[in-house]
Amino acid sequence: MARPTIDDNEEKPLDPAVEKVRRKLVRFVAINLGLLFLALMAVLAAVVYKTGAPSEIVSVGGNEAVPSPAEGGVMAGDIILPAGARLVSHSLSGNRITLEAELAGGGRALFLYDIAEKRIIGRFDLKSE
Repeated sequence: MARPTIDDNEEKPLDPAVEKVRRKLVRFVAINLGLLFLALMAVLAAVVYKTGAPSEIVSVGGNEAVPSPAEGGVMAGDIILPAGARLVSHSLSGNRITLEAELAGGGRALFLYDIAEKRIIGRFDLKSE
């Protein structure tokens, strides 16, 4: 096997046209890496901003505080359910009460009652598939 000579190890100068293309490629790679770095920093900044910012609580209209009765008084009223309905459970959220009732026909329904308006504002029948 022939040993390489010193002349073979030295790099030969590139053709001017090839050198021009090499410089364009190096510039292209540098610009793309810079843009990629900026995009990555923007994503990281957005993640840090979202995790650091307190989350806003969105309130749905009609969730005002329950109106207080006159001094020393007690709130009173009637909630009229369908005939033969039996109350199974209830839940209070703001000024709304959710009532789960077993109907006379054997089905179940949820009634949404607004205390401030003193009326049922929704009925949802519970059905299984």
